[in-house]
Amino acid sequence: MSAPAAGTTNPRRPDASMDLLRQIVEQPIDPDYYESAAHRLGDRPPVRRWALAATVALAGLLFAIGAVQTTQRAPLAATERDELITRIKAAESTLETQRAEIAVLDSDVARLRVTAASGDSAAEARLAEIDRLGASVGTVAVTGPGVVVVVDDAHGSDNDTRDRVLDLDLQILVNGLWQSGAEAISINGHRLSALTAIRGAGEAITVDYRSLNRPYRVEAIGDPRTLPASFAQTSAGAWWNDLARNRGMTYSLSGADSLTLSADPGMVLRYAREIR
Repeated sequence: MSAPAAGTTNPRRPDASMDLLRQIVEQPIDPDYYESAAHRLGDRPPVRRWALAATVALAGLLFAIGAVQTTQRAPLAATERDELITRIKAAESTLETQRAEIAVLDSDVARLRVTAASGDSAAEARLAEIDRLGASVGTVAVTGPGVVVVVDDAHGSDNDTRDRVLDLDLQILVNGLWQSGAEAISINGHRLSALTAIRGAGEAITVDYRSLNRPYRVEAIGDPRTLPASFAQTSAGAWWNDLARNRGMTYSLSGADSLTLSADPGMVLRYAREIR
């Protein structure tokens, strides 16, 4: 066996034949890829982690501040809501008082008209015509037989607005009664006229901006022998039969021997002339 050549200092490694496999085990990431990634990221992974942690901490702080402010403002919001409700009730009470005063003044005006026209046959005839027409337009109270319709939300309708009486439903009901021959109509004691507005205001229904309470009682003066049958044949009758049958709403119609409907205080005669 010959000796190694003179001057040789690096003998051959036993695993020289497996050099490629050894490089893969010892350095799994390609050096070029590592240098490229380090250059692209600026070799700053720890800085990014700190930035992410700081962002999360700041977001948590903001959420905490918002929760504290909301908790602190809750009593103030409740107080403001109670004050607003109190003001609304006071305004409604004032409005009712003023409406009562208007009714008294209207009565005084009517009495003075009769006194002024006393002895004048032409004036008395005009006043009689005004009173006759006033029953139709709502400026005077009327009494007579008719029907009473009571409607209300379906039982357990808090979770489904489709089972609640809407302003549209009352509009359809009233129009159906007019179509059936009603001479005068009121809802919960509020006399209706050609200028009456039935509207929705949030979860409430208003008649001439006066909120209604459930159930809704609709009184209509007319012939109690024909009015129910005529109403049943209208589209309004079919509408309410469908609501009662399929949505479970309360709907009842009954005759009444005598009803008294007060005048609409918002209706005031301002001008009149004789038609020739």
